[in-house]
Amino acid sequence: MKENKMQMFKNESSSKVDEKFNELKNNKKLALMPFIMAGDPNIEKTSEILLALQENGADLIELGIPYSDPLADGPTIQLSAYRALNSGTTPIKVIALLESLKGKLNIPIVLFTYLNPLLCFGFEKFCEIASNAGVSGLIIPDLPLEEAYKFSEIVSTHSMDLILLVAPTTPFERMKKISNHTKGFIYLVSVTGVTGERNKMENRVENLITKLKKINSNPIAVGFGISTPDHVNKVREWGADGVIIGSAFVKRISNSSAKDVVNHVGNFCKDMRLAADQKS
Repeated sequence: MKENKMQMFKNESSSKVDEKFNELKNNKKLALMPFIMAGDPNIEKTSEILLALQENGADLIELGIPYSDPLADGPTIQLSAYRALNSGTTPIKVIALLESLKGKLNIPIVLFTYLNPLLCFGFEKFCEIASNAGVSGLIIPDLPLEEAYKFSEIVSTHSMDLILLVAPTTPFERMKKISNHTKGFIYLVSVTGVTGERNKMENRVENLITKLKKINSNPIAVGFGISTPDHVNKVREWGADGVIIGSAFVKRISNSSAKDVVNHVGNFCKDMRLAADQKS
C-alpha cells in the first residue's frame, strides 16, 4: 500500500528539477551540477560564486549546508565545512542568502545537508522556509531509506524533491526501492567511500547506469570523484543524464584568493560545460 501511495505521489505535477532535466533531455544535453559549500570562504562570496556558476553553464547547483560531522564527505569538503562554520554560516544564513538571490539565481538549487540539523531545526519548518527561498530539492545522505517515504511526502508538500542516493554496493532489490522513493533524479555515487577527486572513473559505473535505466524512469546523475573533462565525457558516453562535481570546485575555492575565487570557479565551470557538451 505504501509503495502504491508513493507511486501516486510521484505522478503529481512536475517540479523545477523535473522541468530542468526534461528541457536538457529534449536538447540532448548532459546536466552539469556543481557542488559548493555555503559560507566557504564566506556567505558574501558564496552569493557571487552561485551567480558565476549560473553564468558559466551550470544547469543546477548542489549547495552544501555546513555540518560538524559530515560522514559522507572526504577531507576536501570536510575542510570546506569547517571553514564555513568558522565564518559563522548557519542554516538560517544559507536560507537568507538564497532569499537575497531570488530573481537573479534562476536555475534549480538542491541543498545537501544531514538529517540531524534538520530535525533539530524542525523538518517541516525547514522545508517551508527553504521552499519560500526558492530551493528545489534536498539531498540527505544519512536519511534511512525506510524513513524516506514520510520525509519525501513532507518535502513534496513544499514543492521540492527529496533526492536519494544509490551506491556501487547497493543490492539490486534495494536499488528498485530507492528508484520508487526518489524524486527529481537518482544520485548515483560512482565510488565506494567518501567524496573526493579520483584519477579515473570506475568502469562499473557504466553497468550501474545500465542497470538503473532498466528499473527506473528517473534521470540519473553521477557524482563523487568526478574532477576532469575526461571524467565528464565518460559519464556522458555511459548514458547518464547528469554529472555532479564537488571536490574539484571546492578545491579551487580553497586555493584561490578572495579577489580571484569567483573567476577561478567560473572558468572551471566553463571548462566542465564544454566537456559536458562535447560530442563523441
